Amino acid sequence: MSAKKKQKKGQLSLRLGINDERTPKLLGLLCLFLTFYLFIALVSYLFTWRADQDKVLRFSWWQLFRADLQMDNWLGRLGAIISNMFFYWGFGLPSFILVFLIGFFGWNLIQRRPVMTMWPLTRQLLILMVALSILLEFVLFDASFPWGGAFGESASKWLTGFVGNIGMIALILFIFVGLVVWFTNPNFNELTFRKLVEDVRYWAENLLNRRGGRRGTTTTALAEPEEGDEEGDEEEAELANRPLRPSSAHKENRAGGGDGPLLFDLDEEMEEESAKRPNLSDTELEIEPPVTEPGASQDPVEKKIGTPAMLDDVMETPFDSEPYDPTLELSSYEFPILSLLNDYADQKIEIDRTELEANKDQIIATLLNYKIEIVKIRATIGPTVTLYEIIPAPGVRISRIKNLEDDIALSLSALGIRIIAPIPGRGTIGIEVPNKKKQIVSLKEVLMSDKFRRAKMDLPVGLGKTISNEVFVGDLAKMPHLLVAGATGQGKSVGINAILISFLYRMHPATVKFVLIDPKKVELFPYSRLENHFLAFLPGQDEPITTETSKVINVLNSLCIEMDNRYDMLKRAHARNIREYNEKFVQRRLNPEKGHKFLPFIILVIDEFADLIMTAGKEIELPIGRLAQLARAVGIHLVIATQRPSVNIITGVIKANFPARVAFKVTSKVDSRTILDAGGADQLIGRGDMLLSVGGDMIRLQSAFVDTPEVEKVIDFIANQRGFGEPYYLPEYYGDEETHGTAPVKYSDLDEMFEDAARLIVQNQHGSTSMIQRRMKLGYNRAGRIMDQLEAMGVVGPSEGSKAREVLIYDEVELERYLEDLKARK
Repeated sequence: MSAKKKQKKGQLSLRLGINDERTPKLLGLLCLFLTFYLFIALVSYLFTWRADQDKVLRFSWWQLFRADLQMDNWLGRLGAIISNMFFYWGFGLPSFILVFLIGFFGWNLIQRRPVMTMWPLTRQLLILMVALSILLEFVLFDASFPWGGAFGESASKWLTGFVGNIGMIALILFIFVGLVVWFTNPNFNELTFRKLVEDVRYWAENLLNRRGGRRGTTTTALAEPEEGDEEGDEEEAELANRPLRPSSAHKENRAGGGDGPLLFDLDEEMEEESAKRPNLSDTELEIEPPVTEPGASQDPVEKKIGTPAMLDDVMETPFDSEPYDPTLELSSYEFPILSLLNDYADQKIEIDRTELEANKDQIIATLLNYKIEIVKIRATIGPTVTLYEIIPAPGVRISRIKNLEDDIALSLSALGIRIIAPIPGRGTIGIEVPNKKKQIVSLKEVLMSDKFRRAKMDLPVGLGKTISNEVFVGDLAKMPHLLVAGATGQGKSVGINAILISFLYRMHPATVKFVLIDPKKVELFPYSRLENHFLAFLPGQDEPITTETSKVINVLNSLCIEMDNRYDMLKRAHARNIREYNEKFVQRRLNPEKGHKFLPFIILVIDEFADLIMTAGKEIELPIGRLAQLARAVGIHLVIATQRPSVNIITGVIKANFPARVAFKVTSKVDSRTILDAGGADQLIGRGDMLLSVGGDMIRLQSAFVDTPEVEKVIDFIANQRGFGEPYYLPEYYGDEETHGTAPVKYSDLDEMFEDAARLIVQNQHGSTSMIQRRMKLGYNRAGRIMDQLEAMGVVGPSEGSKAREVLIYDEVELERYLEDLKARK
């Protein structure tokens, strides 16, 4: 068989989308029309069923054509017959659910959504319809109106005869509870049961105390109630019913971009930790709480009669103690609303079937030109890229297809062709082809998705959409650090903003803090308004966003001190990670008087990491390496971005501790291999197109887009609310500032390289910071600090601008004698 015949045969048998896309749209419109027609017919039946029932009970198809037969139904004979079939012979009043399902199916056909995505809701509604039909007939069995229809009547009579009336009631209750459990998936663990028992006991005691106070039979103190006791009881009842968490109105779901805040399904454990039973001792709710440290905003120790003495770090929890709520100080905090973000719905692009067909034919033709036959081909359409999966014929080597990457790109006249040979776990070869018309993935669309709202994650991040047009949500707590790289203008800063906004929409200010480092001074500056809500920085720092290299070193070393302090707290609490520690603290099993407090997550975000490495070198890399290796267990996570993914910036120490890496478009294959340990990032198309590498798996994503005005709106929404009394301060770290000038310095405070630097200066009789930096291979900041110490100890004179400093000690013998004297005085 000739190549042309093979080509024609392949094109005939491997068509994509044989049906015209207008066909499902017409079917969808037909379903919507039927929905409208049936809805009117069924509504009319509710008012005209008595008049029409005698005429339609003896049904015959010839009745449709009898001109003398008049019906009261609003839609005439056809409407009366169809509505009677639905109500009388069908499921009764729940038949409206069938009408809704027809309309739902039609709308999904118009939207070109897969049929399988409709099945979960369809299945649930069908079960609900059957249950309601039986329930209505069982409850209203004597009614003349067919509430449950013939199906409900037959099923109800059979079940009643089978299990009896009492058994039927029990069965209905079981079905109701089962549906509630199925739809809500509650958590029946020990904590929920204990809280239920605790609440019942509390209300019972409260009720008995009130009755005893009136009758004078409970206690002496309640035997003779004073005036105003009844009013006090009413006030206590009102306080007891007052929620300590933000009201549900503040958490109302606005999935359509309404004016209310987005409802997020937080982890069940967090819900149980933050739940509060009514507490009559909270009578000072209207008093402004004292300004305390954000991490321990409320003293979790309540002075109660009968509470056992707390003698150690870990203590037994009293049965009647309330869980500690870390969000109580900002209980009125409202999460940002989705209407602050743009959805870019007007820029959505319809699927171009012509483009798909053309690309498919070109791929088949190109492969046939090189005598490569394929068995099957299918397309998965993404927001910016379409994945064509092919199955080669038996005997075709994968390397032959891989080597045709440039030829396929030439035949398709497209940039960014990427071949995945093979696709892991599928047994196919993937060819990624950029779409001619690209779709914007808005951050609002990602945050609205159920995958983000219902994510059971500690630190959920909405990164964007996959190549199959599905929302991708990652957990930074499990990554546990993220390295972001890409050339200028390819979407790094937008990606960083998407990560931060994801946290702002999901996390409470008491549960997460940001440490922001921005050498460019403009990218992260808008977040400075959140210093009393989400930011953490050093005490006395002028700006909450760290921009100067010398201060960056101090911040990183301060985070190392915070890490060590947290590990010490975990050790004393017998906890392995921050989650176990916070659970113990919320359950009041840790003693705050022993230094324990609630620990929020800390996320370090560094933009333009390359600039810091070029300026400070090892002084930046060493604390970053320590944090990357050790900090994940204590809730400190790193997000580092750079536009220069070269080996001298992303060193082996950093790569080894950053298993999760994001690569936007880079300029060369070398840079791609540096960041991902594989090629592919150089073949991306830019503008948010990225590759995510997690644990060896490579995922292509389109980053969620959020514009600067949207970021500012979200920040303004949060900044206008009441924050903590003071920011979250990191531990103090004494760096360059304490040794500048000629202030007295102790020998123990000198740098460990001080003596070597002094000998180098005296030997060369040349007081230069650059010489210390070059000869001793130190960073500029450390070399400058050592020079300031040499000046303070009298080895060199003061700075004279660009000239070298004067050396005040003339030979090594005098220097050694001087160093011995310093050691003796320490």
